[in-house]
Order: sequence, then C-alpha cells, then structure tokens
Amino acid sequence: MSQNQKEALAAYLVANQEKFYRLAFSYVRSQEAALDIVQNAVVKGLEHAESIREMAYIKTWFYRILVNESLSYMKKYGREVPLEPEQMREIPDGSKEEWQEESEMYQAVMGLPEEMKTVVVLRFYEDMTLAEIAEVTGISLSQVKYRLYTGLEKLRQQCYGEVAT
Repeated sequence: MSQNQKEALAAYLVANQEKFYRLAFSYVRSQEAALDIVQNAVVKGLEHAESIREMAYIKTWFYRILVNESLSYMKKYGREVPLEPEQMREIPDGSKEEWQEESEMYQAVMGLPEEMKTVVVLRFYEDMTLAEIAEVTGISLSQVKYRLYTGLEKLRQQCYGEVAT
C-alpha cells in the first residue's frame, strides 16, 4: 500500500467517524459499546489495509468490517443494551410531533430482524446503494432487495397497520 493510499484511508476514517459510530450504535444502543466497536473496526481496517484492491471501494470495504464487528460484538456480549436516560436523543429543531414520528420509526427499524435491519439502516441511514449493501453484507443483490422490501413491508404493517395488496 502506497503512502498516498494510507493517507486516503486515514482521511476517510477520520471524516466518517460519526457515521461509523451511528451505525454501531444502531446495533448495540450503548455509547461505550459503539465506541469500542468503531475502535476495533478501525484497528482491523488499518491492520488489513493492504487488502484494499482499489481505493474506490474503501466505503464498502470498511462498512463490511464495521458491520461484522458489530455483529460479533452482539454475539459475544448480548443482543442489545438498554438506553440510559442520559443517552436519550435531544428533541431536534421542529415540532415535538415530528420528532416523535421519527423516533417511533427509528424504534421500529431497530426492532426488525438483524438481516433486515442491517439492509434498511445501510440504505436509509447511511445512504448506500443496493449494490454497495450487497458488497458490505456479502449477499447477492437480489437477496438485498428481498430483505429491504420485506423489512419495509414489516415497517409499514407495524407503523401504519397496512397490508400490501
């Protein structure tokens, strides 16, 4: 790996650390655990930096490491850690009703089965394309589509009581 590639990797990791934290937090719901996951993923990424074939794929390469690290943590330490009151999100600008709707949707997403939750979070919270999600998760594009649409249908039914026709 060239010096320029090492610098590009370091710059990418620094620039996106908040996104990485948000994704890890969506799995474990604990600030400390999410920070540990991100730290472990960064260390693994740096240790295996030479495995990046093309710098254009750095995003999907690192997200794969991060998702795997999150899932490994959950297997080792348990599925979820409940939120402490001080970790609750502040109500953002806008109406309380808007925040409540967003919060309810987020909670519904977090309640999806892991394979669906991962796809929905990467698509809508991390703005990844379906092809990038397939690369990150190591599943086929058709399986990504199936999990996404099945997850969205479950959310529609849960949040709005609608059934697809």
